[in-house]
Amino acid sequence: MKTTIMLKVADFHCDALSKLQAEPEIDFKNDSRMDVTAERLAAGNVGLQVFAIYLSEARGKPGLNRVLGQLELFRKRMISSGEMRWLRWKEEAVIPAAAELPLGMLSLEGVDALEGNLFYAELLFELGVRFLGVTWNVANWAADGVLESRNGGFTEKGRALIEWCNSSGMLLDVSHLAPAGFWELAERSTRPYIASHSNAAAVCRHPRNLSDEQIKALITMDGRIGLTFVPWFVRDGGGAKAEDVLKHIDHICALGGSRQLMFGSDFDGIDAWVEGLEHPGKYTAFAELLLKHYPENQVRGWLYGNAMSFLSSHLPSRPNP
Repeated sequence: MKTTIMLKVADFHCDALSKLQAEPEIDFKNDSRMDVTAERLAAGNVGLQVFAIYLSEARGKPGLNRVLGQLELFRKRMISSGEMRWLRWKEEAVIPAAAELPLGMLSLEGVDALEGNLFYAELLFELGVRFLGVTWNVANWAADGVLESRNGGFTEKGRALIEWCNSSGMLLDVSHLAPAGFWELAERSTRPYIASHSNAAAVCRHPRNLSDEQIKALITMDGRIGLTFVPWFVRDGGGAKAEDVLKHIDHICALGGSRQLMFGSDFDGIDAWVEGLEHPGKYTAFAELLLKHYPENQVRGWLYGNAMSFLSSHLPSRPNP
């Protein structure tokens, strides 16, 4: 008789809040218009979900009011409703037991709405945001995105942001950052950073994926790489299956990055899906696929262990009352 090992999962990137802000009538618990729902998180045994605050320019200027709107959605629809527990401090970075509520975290995808004002960054930190993705695909006041043709690094205000993040405990995310910015951050940051939802460019030649040199740099600093389920980041031309993700795992492990691997699905930020990884409820089957090919201790690390060890080391400590 086959025994199924139920492993917890940490997912470091989804865009559910942006979709909920655009369509307030959506029910987070089980609405079919969402990839990420409370029921699907439970079905996939997801113990930690990081929710990105992403502001589409299609809905107007990405102002701070829209950032605060998504933060309030998270507080009301995930936390106050009793669906999740908020992870903000390193002391809380323990994967929940079977009977406990899953953990939720907040990141900001692109600092455009901060308008170069570090007080706004401080405000978001006080309100519970713990990761800053510096850019989306284009340039903003802090740095260039990966699709900005000039491939610039950080501005003076962007460099001040790096210093503030290093001193405050706010963590940095380089997914979407232009290569020049990646390498400048590697020189300037005194703390490790993550790529929350990026794959290996050697396996799939998309500009959002990381070169071997970037992956090695993240390994050296003991950062983290969240493999993502965007089909055209997984397989050249798209049309990817869950098995294709294993090629990225194999490549990063061959570079020495087994202890840096995690996952960042990008659910609710895509309109096409990897076959077998269409929503968080599929994580259970994906874990079984991984266990067919790799030792259990490695799989545990990729699914949640590597993510949680990073958080328990690098999140700020809870302040004394």
